[in-house]
Amino acid sequence: MFAVMFPPIRQITIVIKIIIQPKRIDETTPGCIARRTCNIIPLMSLILFDFDGVLADTLADMLRFAQEVCNELGVKHTVVQTDLSQLEEMSFAAFGRACGTPEDLVQEFVRRCMGKFAEKKSPPELFHGMGAVLRKLAKWHNLAVVTGNTSRNVHAFLEEHGLANCMDAVYGVDMPGSKAEKILKAKDQFGVEAGRVFMVGDSCSDIRAARQAGVNAIAVSWGHQSMGMLVRALPDLVVRFPEELLLAVRLTGRGSL
Repeated sequence: MFAVMFPPIRQITIVIKIIIQPKRIDETTPGCIARRTCNIIPLMSLILFDFDGVLADTLADMLRFAQEVCNELGVKHTVVQTDLSQLEEMSFAAFGRACGTPEDLVQEFVRRCMGKFAEKKSPPELFHGMGAVLRKLAKWHNLAVVTGNTSRNVHAFLEEHGLANCMDAVYGVDMPGSKAEKILKAKDQFGVEAGRVFMVGDSCSDIRAARQAGVNAIAVSWGHQSMGMLVRALPDLVVRFPEELLLAVRLTGRGSL
């Protein structure tokens, strides 16, 4: 049974409408993966996924790597999950600050954490059920990743789990711009109206980025932040299981579904 949650105060009007339009993609954009170039797609949306905590189960790695980097930098701090789960902005830099890293060492904290992910012998695990959901969504929609992790790490993860053909583009931390700016860049690249763009994230900062870009915000409960924090950030929907994303995409489009 679906347990898709409608946050308080927001009402979502559902209008049934069929949209037939060709898939459009600017292959000159860095990170772009051309997958389907001339199909006619009914009900096409652009669905953007955060990486850590949405697609990839990186919690244990993030806590372990952060502790290792703190030890290497001489930061006397025991890393705990709340250092991550209580962040207002979900980024490696903010995580480093929460761990007590001095400001002049924050970028080194970020560099070393990302390096440890890149050096890891095998990419992180995919959340259970997410692979099947992505393959279903990719049949009808454009999918992309917008993340504070590196494009290299994301591509390695997608290859490892057989999902490279599901993603049309990856917008990593190595590309310029804020998360909201990258959402807008993706919207323009794929030529999709804002009401049919979805940002799927596990943090308050993902929801805020979606708001700043004027697109739909879907929060997932299996990631790095608590349900309470996510609901207070007022996403359009909160989903508890990956399978609920299939319904959430149908329910959330503001006046365009």
